[in-house]
Amino acid sequence: MSKVLTKAAINPLGFLVTNAGVLSLVQDAGRFGAFNLGLTNGGPADSLAFYWANSLCGNALNATVIEISLGGLQLIAQVDCIIAVTGAPMPLTVNGRAKTLWQSFLVKAGDSVCLGFASVGVRCYLAVAGGFVIKASFGSTATVCRESVGGLKGAKIAVNEVLPCHVVSRGGYLRKHLMLPESRQPHYANEVLLHTVLSYQQQHFSAIEKRLFFANDYQVSKHWDRMGYRLQGRAIKADINGILSEGICYGAVQIPADGQPIVLLNDRQTIGGYPKIGAVISSDCAKLSQLRQGDSVHFEAISMSQADNLFHLNLSRLKQTQLIHL
Repeated sequence: MSKVLTKAAINPLGFLVTNAGVLSLVQDAGRFGAFNLGLTNGGPADSLAFYWANSLCGNALNATVIEISLGGLQLIAQVDCIIAVTGAPMPLTVNGRAKTLWQSFLVKAGDSVCLGFASVGVRCYLAVAGGFVIKASFGSTATVCRESVGGLKGAKIAVNEVLPCHVVSRGGYLRKHLMLPESRQPHYANEVLLHTVLSYQQQHFSAIEKRLFFANDYQVSKHWDRMGYRLQGRAIKADINGILSEGICYGAVQIPADGQPIVLLNDRQTIGGYPKIGAVISSDCAKLSQLRQGDSVHFEAISMSQADNLFHLNLSRLKQTQLIHL
């Protein structure tokens, strides 16, 4: 006997998109191991906010969420579920009533979930208990629009699309919801310090050029996105104009011919031919991703051992943080 599919199985329920906002993307932790295919990793621009969104919903760390840039996303829930929103302080309402970020709460079928626009910061993350149910592409649901890979159609979320998710169980109604203590919530600002490890190509920059690079502030130009941030400030000159194209790491600081630094992020190309003065550590890349045009950055040189210490210090703080049961 052939199996009869229900309407719900053919058209899974979740959240109906009524306003897609400026830029809303399906993201999991990222697509790795596909550089040989020319596919970059994608994933959350702010990995810390992404981590806490999933943690507040009791999800696996790789669960699929929505990354909202600047704001404007509006959804209608088609099922009962538990959600959490973290990241840039976008005003959040459910049926017109204000809700608090950095905590999980129940949303019922028919509820309208709206995110306003952030006055500071750029990106926030909406997670649902169990994660959004999106088919993986090349091992990941992460959307990279430039490559037309991931998400629902390899593109940003659009009006009238449905983002499928799990229905909360009866036990889920009764469980205590969670909140990240306010003392542990990131505070978003208009300037960040970028700890930077000098690259093996540093010999192409004179001692004076390196000193000037770390002594001056830079502003975010109008060219910033998930691929990278082009900065404006004191031009830095290398003794070469280019190199043979090679693989590019997350956080790499390229110096093109005009001398204006470019910090490459999640959606960067897999190879490139500009000389690189160094690489920004991952935790500071997440902070950079919350800046917008006109915001300020300052680079600070650190050693590999110092970068390793900072990584383990941040990891220790993360593990020691206890969520509050509401």
